Amino acid sequence: MAAKTRKDGLEPIKITSDTTLAKVWLEKSRHYGAKKVAMREKEYGIWQPYTWQEYYENVKSFSLGLKALGLERGEVVAFIGDNRPHALWAEMAVLCAGAIPTWLFQDSLLDEVEYIVRHSGAKFYIAEGQEEVDKGLWIKDKCPNLQKIIWEDPKGMRYYHDPILISYREVQELGRKLDEERPGLFEKMIAEGKADDTCLIFYTSGTTALPKGAVLTHRNMLSMGKNLLLVDPIPEEAEFLSFLPMAWIGEQMMSVSEGIIAGFTINFPEEPEVFLENIREIGPQVMFSAPRNYEAMVRSCMVKYADASWIKRKTWDLCMWIGYKVADMKFEKKPIPWYWKIAWWLSYWINHRQVLDTLGLKRLRYAYTGGAPLGDEQFRFFHALGLNLKQIYGQTEISGISVIHRDDDVKFDTVGFPLPETEIRISDNNEILSRSPCVFQGYYKMDEETRKTLLPGPWLYSADTGFMDEDGHLICFDRSKDVMVLSDGSLSAPQILENRLKFSPYVQDAWVIGDRRPYVVAIICIDYGTVGRWADDRGIPYTSYPELSQEPEVNELMLDIVRKVNQRLPKAQHIKKFVNFYKTFEADDDELTRTRKLRRGFMEERYKPIVEGLYSDTDFIDLDTTITYEDGRVAQVKYGMRVNFVPEEA
Repeated sequence: MAAKTRKDGLEPIKITSDTTLAKVWLEKSRHYGAKKVAMREKEYGIWQPYTWQEYYENVKSFSLGLKALGLERGEVVAFIGDNRPHALWAEMAVLCAGAIPTWLFQDSLLDEVEYIVRHSGAKFYIAEGQEEVDKGLWIKDKCPNLQKIIWEDPKGMRYYHDPILISYREVQELGRKLDEERPGLFEKMIAEGKADDTCLIFYTSGTTALPKGAVLTHRNMLSMGKNLLLVDPIPEEAEFLSFLPMAWIGEQMMSVSEGIIAGFTINFPEEPEVFLENIREIGPQVMFSAPRNYEAMVRSCMVKYADASWIKRKTWDLCMWIGYKVADMKFEKKPIPWYWKIAWWLSYWINHRQVLDTLGLKRLRYAYTGGAPLGDEQFRFFHALGLNLKQIYGQTEISGISVIHRDDDVKFDTVGFPLPETEIRISDNNEILSRSPCVFQGYYKMDEETRKTLLPGPWLYSADTGFMDEDGHLICFDRSKDVMVLSDGSLSAPQILENRLKFSPYVQDAWVIGDRRPYVVAIICIDYGTVGRWADDRGIPYTSYPELSQEPEVNELMLDIVRKVNQRLPKAQHIKKFVNFYKTFEADDDELTRTRKLRRGFMEERYKPIVEGLYSDTDFIDLDTTITYEDGRVAQVKYGMRVNFVPEEA
């Protein structure tokens, strides 16, 4: 596939042995200066803009301040907090100083914070506010390399006097003084950087083992950004909303690599929880999000559909039927007859445009999803509305992305073609292998784990099962360890079944089990808000999530959903039994990774009584387990769940 050229005429960056993210950022800062807005932050209901000149000044003062505190090239700095301009300034400041940022998820528990700060040997710990500072103070005595905790938000910090603490503004003031004493030092620090210097360390979520720190260089990150822009030349005037955790490679891919190289404006929401509201205000042209957020958008549309009048529902049904018809023709690369084009155009102005506007996606031109496969139902839904949503496939160890759909060649059951400079091959046991300039250098202080993941070449093991279709698209089936062998000997990906269940607005999450077992079963988490409104409309009393999930009417509601999913599946994939779980799956309970993926192996062990109950003759399961609160406290709980049997359709 031929790569596109940028519409603004700018040539793709040339990566030499001296090219670093800091040097590209410095060049962009000088080019745009005060003429262009680099980022915005919503605070107290007002969007506050910052130009590239202000971006430069804040980075410079903080970088020199870190230098004044003793930060040296190659040392590690840990970060924790929400997406904020000051966080991006601080990260870029560390890169300009030749040091190495490593991010923690803002909801990380104390043991996770301690492990990463200690294992990375972080010298400084940059925290957003009081909650993150408390975590740093708690683990400081167990992390011998930690010298300073730097905080930004002053709320609640008045009576904190530990000498290890210093404010963000104090660091910047130290930097300004150093700049007066040693003019030109900032540019000199940037000039010393090399393309193969370590740029970032990303700690992957540990499931059965300790988290591993993936080491990425400046060349890795720049190559990924450059090659993604060759496929989709995002213009500099585009708007992007940054709401995914900065500890996730996907957010770094867009806010750092793409944001610096393309020069588009980055917008930060008031809080991560309200990003869906902020999307409507910004109307971004660029968006990258995990499947769960797209699933939430679909659920919100389905809820509004259920509450709409008869005439609105019928109008929706007709317009969406037309939308799906045209989308499927595009997927199959069939010519679209003129009368279908007219029908879709009318549907767009009657229905689709308003739906996209409600979701804040009307201006979206570069829409991506990644981190896990998005369900085919959800994917077709957005394409029916006219949104050219693309699947991204990759992993932290290849700087976030190796494969992506092309504008004119999107198939909902594939992830597209490799990026430029990227090779994909399928091993004899159907594992996806990748090679590109974006492949990481190895795991930090884990040589044995590195040897298991990197082949000579270097080829990167993905641990994903996949194959190429007849058009050369890559199909990622599932994680190799998660692929199910069904009762008839066929293979199935549990994510496919789970995504189909989650297309219902009443299902927030699902866990499907069936590997080498007599039949397939499911554990379902209801969507508390949606099912709660459904129950209220029918006068069904409840006081809590556990109680609502076990109401007989709710069990019947879920039974109807499972039946409809079964109708579209081969018989061996039919879900025979399910339970409504007593709560949602949570990362703090180790059920999900911090990137919201199911820890299947852990859950099978932890919830063994439920799994065994689903494969026995019982119609009721008692579960005695523990839950972990954010502060680390553990509580013992006991819940009962009814087993629902799904009859075979005649």
